[in-house]
Amino acid sequence: QVQLVESGGGLVQPGGSLRLSCAASGSIFSINVMGWYRQAPGKQRELVAAFTSGDRTNYADSVKGRFTIFRANVKNTIYLQMNSLKTADTAVYYCRINANRPETDYWGQGNQVTVSS
Repeated sequence: QVQLVESGGGLVQPGGSLRLSCAASGSIFSINVMGWYRQAPGKQRELVAAFTSGDRTNYADSVKGRFTIFRANVKNTIYLQMNSLKTADTAVYYCRINANRPETDYWGQGNQVTVSS
């Protein structure tokens, strides 16, 4: 079994910053993808930023230059630094890990990020 523990999120004014963290633990033998996704009310869940195979990073066009995904020194822990936040960034943010063979998806509980004045 794999567990994801997320933290961070909250309410911030436009132009502000927030940091999310995600720690994965349990029966993890290999990681194929680890990253952040978000879902706004009435919209589909979408990629925000993720580490993919070969340790590449993949960002949504809407967050490029504002958000940064990076690894912690602790194994299987990642962060999402979100700067210059906009009201359009308001959503529930989920951590996702695709791990092991056969490849299996695991999702965190989700954290609300609200950008509002």
